[in-house]
Amino acid sequence: MSDEKQTMEDPKKTQQDADDADRRSVIDRRSGLDRRLLGEEDTNLERRRGPGRRRTDFMRSAEEGEMTQEQFNFVMAIEVFKRVNGKTFPTWTDVLEVIRKLGYRKTMASEINLGKRCEDWTERPDAASGVNKEADEESDE
Repeated sequence: MSDEKQTMEDPKKTQQDADDADRRSVIDRRSGLDRRLLGEEDTNLERRRGPGRRRTDFMRSAEEGEMTQEQFNFVMAIEVFKRVNGKTFPTWTDVLEVIRKLGYRKTMASEINLGKRCEDWTERPDAASGVNKEADEESDE
């Protein structure tokens, strides 16, 4: 009977030893450093405002529902695109297509710091949109 009792207790003890070993093998990755405080370079896209940073009039009016003509034009163009193409959620490529068709071109250096992630470029103000091949060929003639 004592042998039975010992074999019954052994699996529990073995499991407990295994659990203790697992706890000791876990690596504590908490270094005490907060990644948010390590500070990457500013990208000029930060939305969080620290003490003393106020929203621009452009952002304040947009957040309060007062759109500029430019903002309203963009929103309406996206709405028309969604209705015409039967898309509830346009992709980023679709949004870029709408922006290009509205006449926007990259004529200035970027104000956003993306680091070495991608290369910046500029183009002529009268550059073709590059969205519709037929329309681009007609404008070249």
